[in-house]
Amino acid sequence: YVNGHAKKHYEDAQIPMTNHKKTEKQEKVQHTVCMDCSSYSTYCYRCDDFVVNDTKLGLVQKVREHLQNLENSAFTSDRHRKRKLLENSSLNSKLLKVNGSTTALCATGLRNLGNTCFMNAILQSLSNIQQFCCYFKELPAVELRNGKTAGRRTYHTRSQGDNNVSLVEEFRKTLCALWQGSQTAFSPESLFYVVWKIMPNFRGYQQQDAHEFMRYLLDHLHLELQGGFNGVSRSVILQENSNLSASNKCCINGASTVVTAIFGGILQNEVNCLICGTESRKFDPFLDLSLDIPSQFRNKRTKNQESGPMCTLRDCLRSFTDLEELDETELYMCHKCKKKQKSTKKFWIQKLPKVLCLHLKRFHWTAYLRNKVDTYVEFPLRGLDMKCYLLEPENSGPDSCLYDLVAVVVHHGSGVGSGHYTAYAAHEGRWFHFNDSTVTLTDEETVGKAKAYILFYVERQAKPGAEKL
Repeated sequence: YVNGHAKKHYEDAQIPMTNHKKTEKQEKVQHTVCMDCSSYSTYCYRCDDFVVNDTKLGLVQKVREHLQNLENSAFTSDRHRKRKLLENSSLNSKLLKVNGSTTALCATGLRNLGNTCFMNAILQSLSNIQQFCCYFKELPAVELRNGKTAGRRTYHTRSQGDNNVSLVEEFRKTLCALWQGSQTAFSPESLFYVVWKIMPNFRGYQQQDAHEFMRYLLDHLHLELQGGFNGVSRSVILQENSNLSASNKCCINGASTVVTAIFGGILQNEVNCLICGTESRKFDPFLDLSLDIPSQFRNKRTKNQESGPMCTLRDCLRSFTDLEELDETELYMCHKCKKKQKSTKKFWIQKLPKVLCLHLKRFHWTAYLRNKVDTYVEFPLRGLDMKCYLLEPENSGPDSCLYDLVAVVVHHGSGVGSGHYTAYAAHEGRWFHFNDSTVTLTDEETVGKAKAYILFYVERQAKPGAEKL
C-alpha cells in the first residue's frame, strides 16, 4: 500500500478512458480491486475502501478459496525445505552494514492479523519508549490458570470463551518478543484476543483509528495496573520499578501508575466571561494533546509546495494554546452573571509529562463524511522547546522543557476507515521503519518528510553538572 504498486495498476487501467466519454456501463466496470494474499481482504482503489460484498457469481470468495487451497496444498515437503533454509539464513538476512562494519538487525516486525496495522504501529512506537517498555518487560510473568493447569503457559485464540484475561500480561509478552532478534516477525494474536474481549469497539476486521486505539490501550493498562492483576497488587508492581516517581501528581481515574507517571501531564483551562470579566480556572490531566492543523495550512499537502508558508508543529501548538473566543454553541455558564455568556478560553500547560504525545487532528467531519487533512507538518527531531507553553516557565530549568523525537505514527491513504498505518521509531541511535512484518533501517531525512499523525517526544535528561551555554 505504501509504495502504491497496486494503485499504479489501477491508474494505468484508467488511462484509456481519459479521452472518451464514459458510458454508465463503463463507469460501473472501472472499480479495480486488489486482494491481500495473507488476510484475503479485498480493497477498491476507486472507492478507497475495503470491499465487503461479492459478485453474483461469488468470484471474490472463489479467489479466496483458491488462495487458501494453494496455501494448504500438498507441497508440505517443499515448504518444510524452504522453512529450514529460511531459518538457517534468517540471521544472515538481518545483517546490516553500519559504518563499514556488519551488525545484526534485532528488530522484530508484527504480523498483520487482518487490518491490524493500527495496533502494530502503536505497539512498535510504545516498544521504543525505553522507560515505559522496560517497566512492563521487568514485570514477573503471571499465569492465567489455577488448579490443574497452574504453571502451564496458555495461548489464546479469538474463538476461546475465557474471561480470565490480562491486558498487562499480554502486553508484557508482546514487548518481550520485540527487539530480541530471534524472529523476523511476531504474531500478536494473544494480545489481539484480549483487545477483542475488553475493548468491544475494536472487534471485527475493519480498519480502526490508531490514536483511538492508543487511548483505549493506555486507559485500560492504567485501570488494570490500579486494581492489580492476577493477584499482583498495584503497590507491589509500582515498588518494583524504582525509576518511577512516587510523588507523581498526575492521576487519571485514581492512583498513579506507570501510564500516568510517564505520559501524564496537567493542563490549566482558563475561561473568561466577556460580559463581567469573571475568570474561571480548572486543571485537567492529560495523556496526550490533540492539536488542530490551522485552517490556513490545510491545502498545503507536500513539504516542497511553494504556495505560502509551511505549517510547523509550533503553529499547531500555538493554535492549541492561543486565546480563543468560544462560539455560540459553546457559551460559558458564568456563575456571577447566572447565565450562559460569551467568553474566551486559553490553555496553559501546568505540568509537562516525561513522554509528550502529540496527536495531529487529520480527520474531521463534514456534513456527510469524515475527511482527511493531508497537510505536511514540519516537526523537529531534536530539541522541541515547550517552555513558552508553560504556565510558570520561570520555575523550570534551562533544559527541562526540551524534548527529542522517539517515534512517529503515519497514516497512508485518504480515509479514516481505510488506508494503512506504519511507524518510524528510534532505537539505540538508529531510525527504523515498521511496516507490519517488515522492518527496515532508515535515515533522519526520511523520517522528517513523513506526514505525521501521532508524535512521541521524550523529555531530554539534563546532564549532571552541565554548565549553562
